[in-house]
Amino acid sequence: MRTAMVTGSTGFVGRALCARLIADGWAVRATVRGLSATSALPAGTAPFATGELDRSTPWDEALAGAEVVFHLAARVHIMREEAVDPVAEYHRVNVEATGHLARRAVGAGVARFVFVSSAKVHGEGREAAYTEDDEPRPADPYAASKLHAEQELGAVASGTGMRAAILRPPLVYGPGVRANFLQLLRAVDRGVPLPLGAVTNQRSLVGIDNLVDAMVACAVRPMDADRTFLVADGQDVSTSGLVRALSVALGRPPRLLSIPPSLIRATARLLHQSAAAGRLLGSFAVDSSRIRRELSWTPPAALADGLARTVAWYRSSMQA
Repeated sequence: MRTAMVTGSTGFVGRALCARLIADGWAVRATVRGLSATSALPAGTAPFATGELDRSTPWDEALAGAEVVFHLAARVHIMREEAVDPVAEYHRVNVEATGHLARRAVGAGVARFVFVSSAKVHGEGREAAYTEDDEPRPADPYAASKLHAEQELGAVASGTGMRAAILRPPLVYGPGVRANFLQLLRAVDRGVPLPLGAVTNQRSLVGIDNLVDAMVACAVRPMDADRTFLVADGQDVSTSGLVRALSVALGRPPRLLSIPPSLIRATARLLHQSAAAGRLLGSFAVDSSRIRRELSWTPPAALADGLARTVAWYRSSMQA
């Protein structure tokens, strides 16, 4: 039986990964801040309380005997905390903790380290799809910290027996999704008119089942060097196309108004919502051909299937 250690195990992606690994017959060690969080873990995981993420987190007990580390835990948002320096906090949690974990993993004899980074290390979007060979241009402290964490991991793993696989996903959706995707799902379900009918951008998404499958592929398939992969469903979609696809999955008619994107942007500037408008109107596509080619990986779920699973979860959560 293979043994894996998973950080971020109680999060959206972490829970799905733990469930998949258990279903595949792995022994799963799930690290959590405190044992009070274990109720969020899938049945069959072995919890290890490690406290806060930083350069002194006690990883050794959870690492002992593990063949693979899946590192998902990260600081994603800095709330409005007056005493917190956002850049320093991202560095402490996302960079220093990753380097510390990588060093302890090397010492424990871990064979493979799978790190979930972000496609945002490339920037905030452009018309052409990003590839792994594009120079990273992170546009915010979170994305910069993810890039620095990648570099820290690479420096630690280089010249050791541990192979590092870095995955850069775009927006992840699926059962349990939160934030902007859930807000859009609710708006479509409630029949809110959306002024997005004229939007023809292209955005890559990755369903959670596809992301988890790619993570497992990075853990078990042969790699002769440390590798970085962009990962996506492979079916890019415009924001208006996503609304229409959600409408089909929900069984609702799409309520799209064809407002010129230039007018939406101008209105957003007046309302100090330019960033939000950019996410809805701009393109952000990634080319995931490298992982398909090098690891012989194919996404197991099409966009329509992933959205159907997301909607089924949404319906059940509304009834709970």
